Amino acid sequence: MRTAERFPERRTGLLPALRLAQDEQGYLSSQVLAEVAAIFELTPAEVEAVASFYTMLKRRPTGRHLIQVCTNLPCALSGADELLDHLKARLGIGVGETTPDGLFTLETVECLGSCGTAPVVQIDEDYHENMSAEAIDAVLARLAEG
Repeated sequence: MRTAERFPERRTGLLPALRLAQDEQGYLSSQVLAEVAAIFELTPAEVEAVASFYTMLKRRPTGRHLIQVCTNLPCALSGADELLDHLKARLGIGVGETTPDGLFTLETVECLGSCGTAPVVQIDEDYHENMSAEAIDAVLARLAEG
């Protein structure tokens, strides 16, 4: 059964369909959004509005590993800004950029919902809590190895 057909109100299947399309294509191009819009009988603008709202939906290609640093107040008070500066220097990229080897993309997010273990970094689907420069360096080294 196709994703769109599993939902009594077709529009409610839009987010799962976008996640599926992203998993298959790596990101959501304008062409993919137009195709999803046609399937759900929505305008491309309606689908674009959803795709641009959720930070887990990517509108451009990302590196093999997506690093997201929480910058909400508890993380900021616990050193997230310093951690972000460390990552920028270590990776040689800015926020929203990908390393030349395509291995890492660095982003900030407003909240990862783990305030009690700040600062928090999500890499791909994994949370890394109570992070420090030394701890993130160890994680990056493991990821770079393979």
